[in-house]
Amino acid sequence: MKRLLSLFFFFSVALFSRVAAAQSPAPQPPIKLAEAVQLAESNYPSIRTAQAQVGVASAGIDLARTAYLPRLDLLWQENRASVNNVFGTLLPQGVIPSISGPVLGTKSISSTFGSAGGALFSWEPFDFGYRKANVEVARDLTKQADAAVSVTRLDVATVAADDFLALLAAQQAVRAAEANLSRSQVFADSVHVLVDNQLRAGADAARADAELSVAKNQLNRAEQTAEISRASFAEVIGSPGAYVAIDEGSLLELPRDLSVPALNLDAHPVVVAQKAAIDTVRAREHVLDRAYFPKFNFQSALFARGTGALPNGAFQGGASGLFPTTANFAVGMTVTFPAFDIFSLRARRRVEVGNEAVEKARLDQAVEGLKGQYARGRALITGALRIAQETPNQLKAAQQAEALTRERYKYGLATVTEVADAQRLLAQAEIDNAVAHLNVWRALLVAARLQGDLRPFIQRVR
Repeated sequence: MKRLLSLFFFFSVALFSRVAAAQSPAPQPPIKLAEAVQLAESNYPSIRTAQAQVGVASAGIDLARTAYLPRLDLLWQENRASVNNVFGTLLPQGVIPSISGPVLGTKSISSTFGSAGGALFSWEPFDFGYRKANVEVARDLTKQADAAVSVTRLDVATVAADDFLALLAAQQAVRAAEANLSRSQVFADSVHVLVDNQLRAGADAARADAELSVAKNQLNRAEQTAEISRASFAEVIGSPGAYVAIDEGSLLELPRDLSVPALNLDAHPVVVAQKAAIDTVRAREHVLDRAYFPKFNFQSALFARGTGALPNGAFQGGASGLFPTTANFAVGMTVTFPAFDIFSLRARRRVEVGNEAVEKARLDQAVEGLKGQYARGRALITGALRIAQETPNQLKAAQQAEALTRERYKYGLATVTEVADAQRLLAQAEIDNAVAHLNVWRALLVAARLQGDLRPFIQRVR
């Protein structure tokens, strides 16, 4: 019986393991930098937000074009009211209903049915360019939104590439910290052997153990930084919370081409977006220029009314007045001119002129900022390259110093403090050498961001 239970337990565990393995997601292959940029451009919410804003602005063009269409208003009304009427005039208002018919000289609360129905057709045959100016405003807003998409896409792609390089640098720092921990462990073990054999003082063992703890914490901090970088990278490519592995490719080597193209400000998305903002303000100014003109409206109406009241004030009674029985029509042209609007239009135009000056100043600021960043980017590439060329010498010298110091300590010619210092120097040299090439790539990324296009940078990586 026990044997049967053991076999049943064994097969149950095997079956459960197979099911769990089938349900667990397969590990994703490492992601290359180009793939990371594509994923960020496809998945990051800010790009979708900017694209949705383009759709909204584009719909505004269709909305502005509807102003060219004629207007047709339909009306049907039923009421029951008294027919008392007096001479006099009412100023335009929306509270007291209008009443028609003769003044009867009598007052009564008696009422009758009234009805009305009709259609009013209105069309503005010409507007001196006002509606066209509004359409141009909508088009410029769409261009501005589209330019904002390019800026957002460039920013997201740059962040994705920089996070990729930051994660790769953090991983290299972890490797260097692991190597340093391994050396510290070996050295601490050897010191303990010497102390146990009374060849060294006990203080040496304590110092070696302290340096070992420092190396462990250095590894812990490096691993923490790497995991934080991994989380940031996963978020920007649209996989928040997932474990994402990366493929370093040739990024640990120096790039063959370090040339930086000349700065093309006219094609940079930031400059294009700012110019689009200026065009939008100018389009609004043009609308205000076309606003102070008469409004011509061609109108035609067909309507009918019904009432249960007679001209002498008597009432027909029953259902009289429920349906319109007396019809009329009208055709004409209405011309309106808001003469005093000139003051508000002038004030609004001064506001837009001020807005144009603000947008021009922002354009100048953006151009000057890009020029300054371009100069700093070139200096950053030059400095990063010099450091990357020197770090191998630094690493080699640190390795020799660490090896010689340990050898001298073995024969009692060096102290444990000197060995600890040599190991720290070696650990820092390993980290500097590991990230030096990546810093050159990051400097080239900064230069590509200033060019407004990351495609040449991605081609270099490939």
